[in-house]
Amino acid sequence: MNFQEPIGGLVERIARALERLAPPAPRQPDFDQADAFIWQAEPAAFLPVTEVNRLPLRLLKGVDRMRDTLLENTSRFAEGLPANNALLWGARGMGKSSLVKAVHGEVARKGTRTPLKLIEIHREDVASLPHCLSHLRLAPKKHFILFCDDLSFEAADASYKSLKAVLEGGVEGRPRNVLFYATSNRRHLMPRDMLENERSTAIAPSEAVEEKVSLSDRFGLWIGFHNCSQDDYLAMVRGYAEHYGLVIADDALAHEALAWALGRGARSGRVAYQYIQDVAERLGVRIEP
Repeated sequence: MNFQEPIGGLVERIARALERLAPPAPRQPDFDQADAFIWQAEPAAFLPVTEVNRLPLRLLKGVDRMRDTLLENTSRFAEGLPANNALLWGARGMGKSSLVKAVHGEVARKGTRTPLKLIEIHREDVASLPHCLSHLRLAPKKHFILFCDDLSFEAADASYKSLKAVLEGGVEGRPRNVLFYATSNRRHLMPRDMLENERSTAIAPSEAVEEKVSLSDRFGLWIGFHNCSQDDYLAMVRGYAEHYGLVIADDALAHEALAWALGRGARSGRVAYQYIQDVAERLGVRIEP
């Protein structure tokens, strides 16, 4: 080291050396690349989705009330008006995740003053939510729906606590330009036996259970999905058949569709779509959303 070097020059050299050692500043994501992204926790990144796997909103049958509720909430949010986090819960295969993606597509297609982006976060990355939100907070000229499909928690999983703080109650709180939508087969996001065990083993059972179920209370909007009727199921099948141009007699379509559902022990939108895929394969028709 040159001890004759002026102090100012020495400080400047040390500063430059420290800058070289420091990790590069994180680059702000380019949210103009696509309408939808997947949040990757490690290394942190928003991966653009050029083609979203979704159905047109008009094809989702038997969920009219749920559709109208979520569409109104999403439209308000996209226009900068107050809106609620939403939990879509209930029967399997009834179009919960399909509805979220279709509603986003419908609102984005109509156009809004502020672009509306869909960000999917995987269940195992929920603990990284604060990091994800720190990026979204820096993009105030965009609105984001943060979407987690099939969200639930097991007994030994404590990551639900970080989600509670993010949704409501944290110091920073949820950014104004972000809504959180989740789907789950469980109304309270916890298995029933887990809640019952809390009641039977905790010193203060009511407090223990309240602490667990309070997560679902952070969602201002609960939208329940139930098993569909036979008429709704056939309406789904007919809607898909018409949309994809499948030429098959209606009586045969209904008979086969009911037999297909009986073989799977359920009637749902997923079962209806799986049947239509089978029909299309037999007819040699390629189906795409």
